[in-house]
Amino acid sequence: MLCSDGQMRWGLFGAAGVVFVTARDDAPPLVMLQLRSGWSHEGGTWSCPGGALEYGEEPLAGALREASEEVGVPTEAARLLGQYVFDPAPEWRYTTVVVEVDGPFGLSMNFESDAVEWVATDRVEQLGLHAGFAAAWPHVRPIAELAGADPV
Repeated sequence: MLCSDGQMRWGLFGAAGVVFVTARDDAPPLVMLQLRSGWSHEGGTWSCPGGALEYGEEPLAGALREASEEVGVPTEAARLLGQYVFDPAPEWRYTTVVVEVDGPFGLSMNFESDAVEWVATDRVEQLGLHAGFAAAWPHVRPIAELAGADPV
């Protein structure tokens, strides 16, 4: 859709993605990243699974739906740690939810991703990131680093 700020964006009702994170003893948490397929927007870059929201869909539900299509979803319990909202125009937003899981899972399940990797939070910036994810990461990283902390 063409937004009021003049930018074209995917998703008539906005979009959402999920950063899955798992804690490790005495080491930075690991986050799941997917390598975007070459045919996709900014293909060949690393990002989190996600996509367009459906009408009336909440960001967490949409992000998990998209993840289930692209990389699978964990079968064990998960805990929402927080979210970051990129809100560039009144009619469109991208919400990145951060969800803690018990351990790594997932694989490339469809044509949208070429690979899935679990990466330490202190190494994410070293990868070739999707521009949108690169802009969100400084906001998302502190949330992801809450993994393993006692819930408040």
